[in-house]
Amino acid sequence: MRGEARRLATHDAGEGAEWWAALALRLKGYRILERRYRAGRGEIDLIATPPFSRRNGVVAFIEVKRRADEALASEALTADKRRRMASAASVYLARHPRFADAAQRYDLMLIVPGRWPVHVIDAWQD
Repeated sequence: MRGEARRLATHDAGEGAEWWAALALRLKGYRILERRYRAGRGEIDLIATPPFSRRNGVVAFIEVKRRADEALASEALTADKRRRMASAASVYLARHPRFADAAQRYDLMLIVPGRWPVHVIDAWQD
């Protein structure tokens, strides 16, 4: 049972981190399109359009990482996770033709308990 309790606590913490990240983005004017989008083996925590980009078409695929400090959070994003996220982003764009001409970018939201989320825009290139 201890393993199951730990898994549930980790899951709940992850959902809480995603909630904080979405709130911070909405306050910055982002429109949240999807939460926990899954396609194949990939998952994207948040998909959003930045403020003022709805006309020129930018879609941000956002990974949320919650850790004890920012350095640990940013290091938690592995190359494998980036590949799986890019794969899911391709599926999302294919399923949503209105974004066919949209520029895409990959952002990172770093969640550290007791601090406001840090938004790293265009954190990596696919």
